[in-house]
Amino acid sequence: MESATLSPPPAGSAPRAHASADGSSTWRTLTWAKLAFALLCLAALVGYFAFPTYPTYDSFYALLWGRDLLHLHLPDFSVYRGPTEHPLAIAFGMLCSIFGQGGARLMVLGSIGSFVTLVAGIYRLTRLCFGALVAVLAALLMLTRLFDANLAAQGYLDLTYVALIVWATALEVQRPRRGTPVLALLALAGLLRPDAWVLAGAYWLWCVWPTLARAARGGTGAPPGAAARQGAGQEDAAGEAASAGAALSPRRLLAYTALAASAPLIWVAVDTIVTGDPLYSLHSTAVLAAELERTQGFSAVLAATWRYAVRIDKLPVVVGGIAGALLALWLTPRRARVPLVVLALLLLVYVGEGAGGASVIDRYMLGSSALLLPFCALAIGGWSLLRPGSRLRRVWMAAGAALVLYGALAAVSVTSLTNARTTLSYHDDFHEGLAAALHAPAVRAELARCPLLSLPDNKLIPDARWILDTTNQRDVVARSEARADAQQGVHTLAQRIARASVAVYPLGAAVFQEAIVDIGDDPLDQVPLPGFRRIYTSRYYAVYGNC
Repeated sequence: MESATLSPPPAGSAPRAHASADGSSTWRTLTWAKLAFALLCLAALVGYFAFPTYPTYDSFYALLWGRDLLHLHLPDFSVYRGPTEHPLAIAFGMLCSIFGQGGARLMVLGSIGSFVTLVAGIYRLTRLCFGALVAVLAALLMLTRLFDANLAAQGYLDLTYVALIVWATALEVQRPRRGTPVLALLALAGLLRPDAWVLAGAYWLWCVWPTLARAARGGTGAPPGAAARQGAGQEDAAGEAASAGAALSPRRLLAYTALAASAPLIWVAVDTIVTGDPLYSLHSTAVLAAELERTQGFSAVLAATWRYAVRIDKLPVVVGGIAGALLALWLTPRRARVPLVVLALLLLVYVGEGAGGASVIDRYMLGSSALLLPFCALAIGGWSLLRPGSRLRRVWMAAGAALVLYGALAAVSVTSLTNARTTLSYHDDFHEGLAAALHAPAVRAELARCPLLSLPDNKLIPDARWILDTTNQRDVVARSEARADAQQGVHTLAQRIARASVAVYPLGAAVFQEAIVDIGDDPLDQVPLPGFRRIYTSRYYAVYGNC
C-alpha cells in the first residue's frame, strides 16, 4: 500500500535537509519551523513573567532535598506522605537551590522549558514520520493540551520525562539503531520515572539483537571495516553498522549495556545511600498508594487508562489518535513502527504498574497521551501523504475537516481559559499568602519563641519548609499525622503541638486545595486547639499560637 498509493517519503525523513528531492522547499520549511520555535520560546517567557506561579508538592520536595545536598547533608526521604524521590529532579533542585528563594521560580521555568521542548519534539518526530503538514498539526495539538500546560506552570517535571522520551523516539526514527544518543536520553528519563527503564531495556535488546544473533550462529564481532573506521576517528561507524544489522564491537556493546542499566542502578544507589534500603522507592510508593487508596484492580486500571487519556487529550483527539494509528498501520507501517511501539510499551507499563499496586493517577499517562498526538494529526492531515488527485485524498480531506470541526465544538463546550487562569491564580495566591503569613512580624516573633509549626496535613509542609528555609523536618509537622499517631496510641507529636507551637489554618478557597484533599484528611484538623490565640489573618490563612 505504501508504494502504490503514497507520495514519496516526507522530506524530513532524510538524514540531511539537502538530501530531499526539493532542497529549497525543505530549507524553507526548516526556517519557518525555527521561527515558530523562537516565537514559542518568547511566548513562554512572557507567560512565565506575566503570570508567576510556584512549584507543586513533588517539585518543592525536590528543591528541599536538592538544598540538603547543596549543604552537604543527606536528604530525609522518610517524610510524612512524602513523594517518591526522583534522582534527576533532586539534581535539578540542587541547581535551583543555589539561587535561594528564587530557586522555586527556576523550577517552574525548567518545567515550562520542558513543555516547549516537548512541542518541538512532537513536531520533529511527526515530521520524520509523516511530513511537514502533519507535523504542524501535531505540534498545534500538543501546544493546546491545557492539561500539560497547566502542569508546566506548576513546575511538574513529568513533562521533562515526556520530552526526553519523545526526543529519544525521534532520534531513533531518524536513524534506526542509533544507539548512544537514544540510550542516553532514555537513561535521563529513567531518573525521573521508572517507566523509561522498560523502554531502555527494550531498546537495548533492539540494538544488540544482531550481535546476539551473530554470536548464536558462531560469528564474531563487528566487521573489520567498521572497527577500522571507528579507530580512524569516525565515531558514527558503529552506529551505522548497527543500523544495517551488523554486530557491535565488544566495547560498544558494553557501553550500550552500561547506559541501559544506569538509571535503575543510580536510583538503587541513591536509595541505599540515603535510607539503607535499595528498594525504598518501591516500598514507600506502594505503602503511600495503599494509604491514599490510589491502587486499583486490573479492570479498574483499564477504565482509568481510558478516562485519563480523555482527560489529558480530550475525546476527539483520542478518537482521532486511535483512527490515525490504524491508518498508519495500513498505509505507512514502516514509518510509524517506532512511535507505535513506544506508545504500546508505555500503555502496557502503565497498566502493569497500576495492576501491580502502584498509584493510578493521570500524570503517569502523559507519555502515552503525547505519543497519541502524531497519530491524531495523521488522521486529520494524512491526506497530504497521498498522491494528488486521488479520490481517497479528497475523501480523507473531508474526514479530517470533520474531525477538526468535532474537536473545535467539543473544545468550546468544555474548555474554559478563565477557569484555567483562576486555578493558576489560586495556586500563586496560596503560596504568596503563606509566605506573607509566615513572614508577618507577629508570626515570626511567635516562631522565635517556639519554632514548631503545625499545618492541617502534608500538602503545605514543603512550601512552609522552603519559605522558612528550615532543614529540620521536625520543625514543620502535620496535625493529621499527630491525629493518626494518637489513634495508634502514640501521643508524642500531638503533645508537642498542644504544648507550644504555631498553627496555620487555610481559609476560604484554600481549604479544599491545601487542607481537606486526600483520604484521611479530617475537618477537625481545621479547628484551632484550646489555648491557642489568633495572631494573624489574611484572605487564605489564619495563624494561631500558644507560645
